[in-house]
Amino acid sequence: MTPAEFDNWLLDPARRPLVMGVLNVTPDSFSDGGRYADPSAAIAHGRAMLQAGADLLDVGGESTRPGSERTPPEEQIRRVRPVIEGLRRELGDGCLLSIDTTRAAVAQTALDAGAALINDIAAGTDDRDILSLAAARQCPIVLMHMQGQPLSMQVNPSYRNVVEEVSTHLRARATAATEAGVPPHRILLDPGIGFGKDVNHNLELLRRLRELTSLGHPLVLGTSRKGFLGKIAGEPAPRDRLFATAASVAWCVANGAAVVRVHDVEPMTRVVRVIRAIQTGWRA
Repeated sequence: MTPAEFDNWLLDPARRPLVMGVLNVTPDSFSDGGRYADPSAAIAHGRAMLQAGADLLDVGGESTRPGSERTPPEEQIRRVRPVIEGLRRELGDGCLLSIDTTRAAVAQTALDAGAALINDIAAGTDDRDILSLAAARQCPIVLMHMQGQPLSMQVNPSYRNVVEEVSTHLRARATAATEAGVPPHRILLDPGIGFGKDVNHNLELLRRLRELTSLGHPLVLGTSRKGFLGKIAGEPAPRDRLFATAASVAWCVANGAAVVRVHDVEPMTRVVRVIRAIQTGWRA
């Protein structure tokens, strides 16, 4: 998918769900930390995910797993720039790349290197310049809900009504992005599964996902390999959570998710294809 095709997809009310492949170039991500810290390994993995059916890749240079410390922008840049440049050089404009960061300096470097989408777990609250950057560069942006910061977000998260509070926050952040100059159709929203939520908070958000679609922006859902799935399925190791992830991805797509963010691209692409066929029919 090219950036122009993605922009058209954002305008299409009959859009098909997209699969976003996770490309962490960090030493300490919860699921695959260190496996793709070397740029050549990351580029090879990105290529493999695209061949397996990913519509876009989300490149991140900072682990935001529960309990993680923040990574300085200059270190994020050192990690992500060669990977984005390498993928763009090798695959050209047909490779849609997202930068997973909360910092405007990192996002700007990534856009200069060839990324076309910003994925901000802080929704512009860590660095407000990231919203004006998205506006200036005519760049779509994902705004996510997170209660607290990664270091402490899973220490007794609390809500009166998790769906209502997440919705209110996302609506406010979408308004902030629009006021900064980002066109509404280029704003995507993510309820932040696993980011300052316990198991039942996550399940409530998923159960009532249709209510979040009423916010009027495409929804990005990232359930892949997450800890709440491991608790439910009895799978302590993230890489063993394939079937639990597949169940959650199927639910998300069936209930209105526009983008699913996954580690295991090939099987999750098949899940999305089957759910979409159930919804709309299939043609050989």
